[in-house]
Amino acid sequence: MSELEDPRIFLAAESTLLSWNRTSLTLMGFGFVIERFGILLYALAAQHIVPSPHPGFSQWIGISFIMLGALAACLSVLEYRQIIRTLKPSEIPNGRMQNLGVYLNLIVALLGVAFSGYLLYNAS
Repeated sequence: MSELEDPRIFLAAESTLLSWNRTSLTLMGFGFVIERFGILLYALAAQHIVPSPHPGFSQWIGISFIMLGALAACLSVLEYRQIIRTLKPSEIPNGRMQNLGVYLNLIVALLGVAFSGYLLYNAS
């Protein structure tokens, strides 16, 4: 239990949660770029510019990054909820929606998993 009676603790926890949200979105975006980079390599290999890439390698690495981003979003929610449970009501500013960042992160995680499924389903 916190003994500081300072609402800035809540705001710092919320800021950290949203920083993890940006990190998870970045990982997912990077994963998408890697996954789609395989298409460019196949096109270049067809023109004999680069050697033929290993089939599916960029797809699995890219999807792994997308899933890592989804995992980061979920784990950040768990960490945030742990911190919030330790705060006293006086440390949470009035009128704040405590769970807005939580909902945002969970939606991002669900969309990341759904997008990974889409990429796997449309791989062929």
